[in-house]
Amino acid sequence: MSENKSYFFCGIGGSGMLPLATIVAARGASVAGSDRSHDEGRSPDKFAWLESQGIAFYPQDGSGPKSGQILVASAAVEDSVPDVAAANALGLARMTRADLNAALFNAADKAIGVAGTSGKSTVTGMIGWILESAGRKPTVMNGAVMRNFASDDRPFASALVGDAETYVSEVDESDGSIALYNPDVAVVTNISLDHKSLVELHALFDDFAAKARIAVINADDAESAPLLAAQNVMRFGFSDAAAIRGGDFKALPNGCRFTVSFAGDRHAVRLRMPGRHNAMNALAAIAAARAVNISVDQSVAALTDFAGLARRYEVLGQANGVTVIDDFAHNPDKVAATLAAVAELPGRALLFFQPHGYGPLRQMGKELAASFAKGMRDGDKLYVCDPVYFGGTVDRSIGSEALVADIVAGSGDAAHLTTRDNCGAAMLDEAKSGDRILILGARDDSLTEFGRQLLERLSA
Repeated sequence: MSENKSYFFCGIGGSGMLPLATIVAARGASVAGSDRSHDEGRSPDKFAWLESQGIAFYPQDGSGPKSGQILVASAAVEDSVPDVAAANALGLARMTRADLNAALFNAADKAIGVAGTSGKSTVTGMIGWILESAGRKPTVMNGAVMRNFASDDRPFASALVGDAETYVSEVDESDGSIALYNPDVAVVTNISLDHKSLVELHALFDDFAAKARIAVINADDAESAPLLAAQNVMRFGFSDAAAIRGGDFKALPNGCRFTVSFAGDRHAVRLRMPGRHNAMNALAAIAAARAVNISVDQSVAALTDFAGLARRYEVLGQANGVTVIDDFAHNPDKVAATLAAVAELPGRALLFFQPHGYGPLRQMGKELAASFAKGMRDGDKLYVCDPVYFGGTVDRSIGSEALVADIVAGSGDAAHLTTRDNCGAAMLDEAKSGDRILILGARDDSLTEFGRQLLERLSA
């Protein structure tokens, strides 16, 4: 699918595009691309690193696409975008990110697909690290930087390029592209409201799991219950119904510990990542690894050294007794999991949230507000800026003010301050020793830099 081919990626810096571009480039394809963030001077380190990998950059003005290339662009990118218009004029074939990734995935003998509303990136990273530790040399396609694979010469390691025969990838239900994948092992972490209705989600996940040799399903998740009746299921969770069963969970200041039982044997697990939800993620990864004949012992040993992912409860640092944490939470389930991890330890939380679009607020704003209101403790405070907006014709009639009003109605302490800078200033004014500042949101690389700026100002 990649060797000796030529691709032009429109939006190459995106969290799903970047790892895919690096995989096909490493496999011998010619890769070029454009990105609006590159044109605007944002995230220069990321784009400089991509260029160091032999990827050519062009302004997003239509000058990049060339005859003989395949255009890779999100299905949401409109034909009026100059690069797409130029590619159409040249008659270039077009693939979505999911089209290309699914082709690579489906060509692998051992294709492990990780689906679900929450935890996909973490479970994908865990499985990749277990397989790599076991000497399997997997190719891993992820949507987040995997710290175990990152280094000075590979700082943006959201992909690992290994053998073509073993391919581990998170797969996305939000655009329906999960239907493109034919997994050997299908993991479903959980099912909850996100970009589609639950009726649509159940149909997509059921089809995905049914195609697999083994489907790894969450035995503790009520919405996943219909999937558990199939003959190809391996169950994970903390309930007695799970084959890969967790127990004795304990939160720790620098992670968590728990046990995992399988086939009469019991193993102690120590994670460097906090939260019961990460223990569940680990159980899913252990089950997926077992489905490709890696022992529970091997998986537990590997997970002890699993360093986690960028922007998944990533501690950026501490200054004057205030800890700054960067986190990807952006939908109701992820917000609930993050706040549950926060609540496991003492200390007030000052939360910043940047909604990742106006569309998601219309789709799940009420449920998102309920997650915040339920998960925040007395003393916790939430500051919300306006949603991410990248232009276009999206309906902007429902914004952050509606979200905040619903949170306040649910007894949460929340404020809408319009801009990120205003929210940051308010948090710094409020912060006291012992507090944790959490930066929450998705689809914006600069959120991490915002967190680092707050840390610097706390140090001043």
